[in-house]
Amino acid sequence: MGKTITFNELRKIKDSLPDGSIHRIADELGLDVETVRNYFGGSNFNEGQSTGLHIEPGPEGGVVLLDDLTILDKALDILAESNKTEESVNV
Repeated sequence: MGKTITFNELRKIKDSLPDGSIHRIADELGLDVETVRNYFGGSNFNEGQSTGLHIEPGPEGGVVLLDDLTILDKALDILAESNKTEESVNV
């Protein structure tokens, strides 16, 4: 099942990830790093693969239809983990 979000929302998720997260996602999912970057809007298809990302131009960078949520789910898990770590440090 796919998901539709704006391109800006997708980039915000990517930009919020801690350093090294793209490599971590690639390692944990058995993907090429460039494939993960392509998922977040990159376009290096010589090194990485297409990821079922469909962009329709429009406001907020356009609308993005994600066919597979595996990479997005892993990124959101990392963000939640990172936020939990920050909260425990700030207590």
